[in-house]
Amino acid sequence: MTRRRFTTTACCSALTVALALGATACGGDPVGTASNGDSSLSGQTLTVAGVWSGAEQKNFQKVLDAFTEKTGAQTRFVSTGDNVSTVVGSKIEGGNAPDVVMVPQVGVLQQFAEQKWLKPLSKATEQSVDTNYAPVWKSYGSVDGTLYGLYFKASNKSTVWYSPEALNTAGVQLPKTYDELLTAGRTVADSGLPAFAVAGEDGWTLTDWFENIYLSQAGPQKYDQLAKHQIKWTDPSVVEALKTLSRLFSDDKLLAGGKKGALATDFPGSVEKVFGPKPEAGMVYEGDFVAGVAKDEFGRKIGEDAKFFPFPRVGTGEAPVVSGGDAAVVLKDGKNQEAAMAFLEYLATPEAAAVWAAEGGFISPNKALDLGAYADPTLRATAQSLIDAGDTVRFDMSDQAPAAFGGTKGAGEWKLLQDFLRDPSDPAATAAALEAAAAKAYSTANQG
Repeated sequence: MTRRRFTTTACCSALTVALALGATACGGDPVGTASNGDSSLSGQTLTVAGVWSGAEQKNFQKVLDAFTEKTGAQTRFVSTGDNVSTVVGSKIEGGNAPDVVMVPQVGVLQQFAEQKWLKPLSKATEQSVDTNYAPVWKSYGSVDGTLYGLYFKASNKSTVWYSPEALNTAGVQLPKTYDELLTAGRTVADSGLPAFAVAGEDGWTLTDWFENIYLSQAGPQKYDQLAKHQIKWTDPSVVEALKTLSRLFSDDKLLAGGKKGALATDFPGSVEKVFGPKPEAGMVYEGDFVAGVAKDEFGRKIGEDAKFFPFPRVGTGEAPVVSGGDAAVVLKDGKNQEAAMAFLEYLATPEAAAVWAAEGGFISPNKALDLGAYADPTLRATAQSLIDAGDTVRFDMSDQAPAAFGGTKGAGEWKLLQDFLRDPSDPAATAAALEAAAAKAYSTANQG
């Protein structure tokens, strides 16, 4: 398929800015100082769209501010909510396309590329990726061999966060297996505090629960096959994983507020239930970005009164390592192509990653980032584990699926797993419903 590429003029301008940006990537003046400024992009306003809100949006704004101080370009962030594909599509149709989109799903990135909404990234950005990223990240950001997405923010989605006070009060040890996790949860509940805050209102958190269980129980080969829909969701391995997940979902004793309460809890609310001023649960499963919310919203000291343990292995399987990430892409219909390309080149530097790393709730797949940039030892450890995993890390499965199945609020896998949380009594029926939705979404995506 023929791809439209950015103009030579835009490329050269972006590269010129990149030289200025890169001057302090590994040293020199502090990030964002006026003495480091370059006004070559003055007069341009860069619009960046993404799913972030709250603490994440606040911290990303500091990255945007650092770019402004270095280039003179003004920035504007637009929060899309979870339905990135729908919102961006509407803005393109309305002639109001953002310049850059932070895409949280591989499937959405692929969809945007197939619809010819994206511009290939500059040679400078691609060189940075080749030098400083494990090959898996370039693969996830590419479609048909062309690099369209730069993974700026990554996550370790195999972490269970807990209140040390809650677990110590219950007298439980950190679990190494899924069976031990449920046993520990029941012991915590017996001590007077529900075990888990589950963010069932946000369907994406439920896909993460499933993926960790499935990767550990079924193994990486099956995981890769299911992610590509090379096996059906009615495969016995899927039904077995749903049965394993139902052991948690069917036990109201383990869930803060029971199933009904879980379905009314969004992700920030689930963190609040564990680390807020009035704890309602002892543990919350989600990625390392839990730390940013616990720290910024509730003043918790990460590594002291907010800790994590790795998601435990299921049965005889290995402990899972599931990752996710947000890829920056440049839209063809954006009005500030030069600034957009320069911004992507900036995001590819360790300097840009260091801005958010210092704030917490963030890890970078960029190997050139000094681990000392992270705000605390806990985040440093999660970042090191991601870098060490290299190409063995498995990307979030739902993020690899077409958006209609794996990335749309109130539809596909998100909705069906919410239905499963509401009534986890029939894993086989849920698997059949998942397969029907997946088959339709992949068929439509392939036709497109």
